[in-house]
Amino acid sequence: MDSLYNATDFNATNGTNVSANSSDDFNQFIQPVWQITLWAVAYCSIVAVSVVGNMIVIWIILAHKRMRTVTNYFLVNLAFAEAAMSAFNTVINFAYAVHNEWYFGLVYCRFHNFFPIAAIFASIYSMAAIALDRYMAIIHPLQQRLSSTETRVVIGVIWMLALLLTFPQYYYSSTTVLPGRTVCYIDWPEYTTVDFKKIYYVCVTLLIYFLPLGVMGWAYTAVGITLWASQIPGDSSEHYKEQLIAKRKVVKMMIVVVCTFALCWLPYHIYFLLHQFFPELFEQRYIQQVYLTIMWMAMSSTMYNPIIYYCLNIRFRAGFQQVFCCCAPTAAKEELELKSPRYLQTQVSLYRASRMETVVSTAVHPAEKKSAELPSCDSHGRPHAEVMSNGSGSETFTRGPSNPSH
Repeated sequence: MDSLYNATDFNATNGTNVSANSSDDFNQFIQPVWQITLWAVAYCSIVAVSVVGNMIVIWIILAHKRMRTVTNYFLVNLAFAEAAMSAFNTVINFAYAVHNEWYFGLVYCRFHNFFPIAAIFASIYSMAAIALDRYMAIIHPLQQRLSSTETRVVIGVIWMLALLLTFPQYYYSSTTVLPGRTVCYIDWPEYTTVDFKKIYYVCVTLLIYFLPLGVMGWAYTAVGITLWASQIPGDSSEHYKEQLIAKRKVVKMMIVVVCTFALCWLPYHIYFLLHQFFPELFEQRYIQQVYLTIMWMAMSSTMYNPIIYYCLNIRFRAGFQQVFCCCAPTAAKEELELKSPRYLQTQVSLYRASRMETVVSTAVHPAEKKSAELPSCDSHGRPHAEVMSNGSGSETFTRGPSNPSH
């Protein structure tokens, strides 16, 4: 994530040859205090919502066994990447963009230049893995699914590829002191026959944006045709209908997640490529505001997913309510969604047994039914305690007329 404010061109052949008036060139980007304050609030809000929301998502999945599915393991990886990028790069990016000076040393300069691209790579390929998993589960349901161990291996491979892709950003990162300020930049080597910098950034844009989005678009199109083109048969079992509706909801939620990510990052990638091929466009006074706006949109993508999960998934909603409003009226009802399947089956069995008992009790002889409805008292007029027929040990009392002698 090469910053806009990397000063003038640096290269390996002429070293750090910078004009003495370079500091004056950046005076046009100085903003009034009120403007900086508004931007600071906007960027800090991203960090707060993203870190808190994504950490809760990770807790909901890892703390509840029923949530530990292949799809949700990739959601954990997605949440981790977004929370980390938000925590370690959002505010630093903003401070560097506003003040045009690097305060954080060479080590963090290298981390700052390579980690955001690695996190974006991990995020979008986690979403691509979810899309392919949904495709296999729905289009090829008889094929063997990924196990939890295989899912962890895939996540590890994603991060290894991300680090390999971003290694040049780390290797060529450097800091230098200009008149009045220090800058963090990428000191790309200069070749006579090929522009390595432009080729690298074009490849990065293709690999972390257009290629995975194309794969996800193809996968979700096929899945959508399968799930929505066919109608649910009228004589289908309730279990089949519930499964189909649940699959549709998961796919719908992931499509919203992918579209949100794509819309947030599209302006940044366009800006990024234009900056490589038409650098003269970025010498205007207004360009800093454009950059801050585009960067805010890109960074804000890290905070939307927890909100989407809360709105579109009942289990995640129950998990968030357990954290923020455990006394909410709906939390107790939705909390069942976080219980284990064995618990839910037990509740269904008890419900069916209760319904069966009700049906049997209404089929008794009318005389017996009438007798059962009359008050039953002992010789002293006290009500009897009757054990219910299901052996639950519950007691039902019928109050008879009181004995005046007591």
